[in-house]
Amino acid sequence: MRWLNYHHLYYFKTIAEEGSISKASKKLHLGQPALSAQLKVLEESLGEQLFERKNRALFLTEAGEIVLEYANHIFKLGRELLEVMDDKTLAIRRQVHIGTLESIPKSFILKIIEHIRREMDTKIIILEGSAKFIIDQLINHKIDLIVTDAPPSTNVSTPLDTKLLSRIPMAVFGTSNYANLKKDFPKSLGGQPFILPTPHSQIRLDIDKFFYKRKIDIDVTIETQDTTFQKLMGIAGMGLVVLPQFAGQEYIMAKKLVEIGTLSQVTTDYWMVTAQRKIVNPISAHIMANFKL
Repeated sequence: MRWLNYHHLYYFKTIAEEGSISKASKKLHLGQPALSAQLKVLEESLGEQLFERKNRALFLTEAGEIVLEYANHIFKLGRELLEVMDDKTLAIRRQVHIGTLESIPKSFILKIIEHIRREMDTKIIILEGSAKFIIDQLINHKIDLIVTDAPPSTNVSTPLDTKLLSRIPMAVFGTSNYANLKKDFPKSLGGQPFILPTPHSQIRLDIDKFFYKRKIDIDVTIETQDTTFQKLMGIAGMGLVVLPQFAGQEYIMAKKLVEIGTLSQVTTDYWMVTAQRKIVNPISAHIMANFKL
């Protein structure tokens, strides 16, 4: 029976990632001749040349590309195994890591947390960041699931499972000083100060399209992706804010904001995404299967 030497496979993976034997030898604290010899043993055991040299640089062969893909999966699975075993040896409650965009309303994440705490005894870790950051963390198994406002691109190395949680209408909110704008809405919004998400976000594009189609010129005075800041500045009377309808209800009840009107055909989607894994976190699987807004 043929056996795969995982030390040799790891050396190969490091050479491929570093781009040269000299750089890999420094990272591995291993001499270049010894590393070259280990690589040759791996190539002989597989019966394939894994690198070819062009202009003094190393490039993966077709076989090398295939081996690297398998190596990445093998060592990723190994890290995953250690994480699972670490959780068991701690002999404490299970935990789930949830990633979220800064633009996702905190009240929405709170509903997910409430669902988890109601259903099971578990430790919850919330990480916030850009879409690229949380997706990278997800596919590298640093996060169990993410909450985002758009399904991730299919051009990722790890298969993903997605679930559309909700499609919620967007509405304009402001302090009671703006209540008169309800009349003749949305034309009444022309020239009014707005606090909006930054232009690169999908929801901002949809808002801009809404006003452009209706030839309404609003005055965007502040831009931020943080919905908490948007609400705080709206409550402070700095301008009008556009929020998911449910996100503004608590402020309406507290008489801090009033709803001016709904932006027809402008909605925000909330998606839950997990990466397919050999060893599934039962908590994230439960959330994906059972959580509803």
